[in-house]
Amino acid sequence: MYASITEVQTRLKRTLTEAEIQAGTAYLEDAAIIIDGIAPNALPARKNLVSIRMVMRALGDGSDSGFPMGATQGSMSGLGYSQSWTMGTGGANAEVYISSLEKRLLGVSNAIGSHSPLEDMARCAD
Repeated sequence: MYASITEVQTRLKRTLTEAEIQAGTAYLEDAAIIIDGIAPNALPARKNLVSIRMVMRALGDGSDSGFPMGATQGSMSGLGYSQSWTMGTGGANAEVYISSLEKRLLGVSNAIGSHSPLEDMARCAD
């Protein structure tokens, strides 16, 4: 693990319940595996920050507002009992994932590119 549950709790600015501490510790283990899978050579301080952010998202803000952490839009209805949320980039509530910003912090990105075989031929001719 690259961070401690105490660091997550400090960043969230609230006291975690025993269930959240257990879940958060498991999320920290998941975060380390995910980070090592995409950026094993990233700086330790960056791995720490990304781990904390990933777990904060997964745990949520602890409020009973009904609005999931990471949601960018939401709607509720009255007696029709309807509810819908649009999640921001990445994933859903209680899911450990790496955001685009965090990928950049770790030194990886979602680059799209192309390669032409003719480029290799031009190099060989030199």
